[in-house]
Amino acid sequence: MRYTLSMLWFVYIARARTGRLYVGLTTNPEQRLNKHNAGTGSQFAQQQGPLELVYVSPAFLHKSIARKREVQLKRWTRTKKEKLISGEWI
Repeated sequence: MRYTLSMLWFVYIARARTGRLYVGLTTNPEQRLNKHNAGTGSQFAQQQGPLELVYVSPAFLHKSIARKREVQLKRWTRTKKEKLISGEWI
């Protein structure tokens, strides 16, 4: 089976103007960020936005695997997330 870009899943981290970090899951990080910033994304974005995309994971072939990574990142401390964003952590 050949995979197209629309079939791939990404975990992303966005930073709000308040400095808080948001972890999400999508097939198109840039489009999702636009939705957040247009007020049609998450409630977090509406309260804390606008958001800036600061990290996008490598592509995942299956949503379930990407979801596991999203849950893992959400449990990480802010320090660990900042290290991932800066490239110090994988």
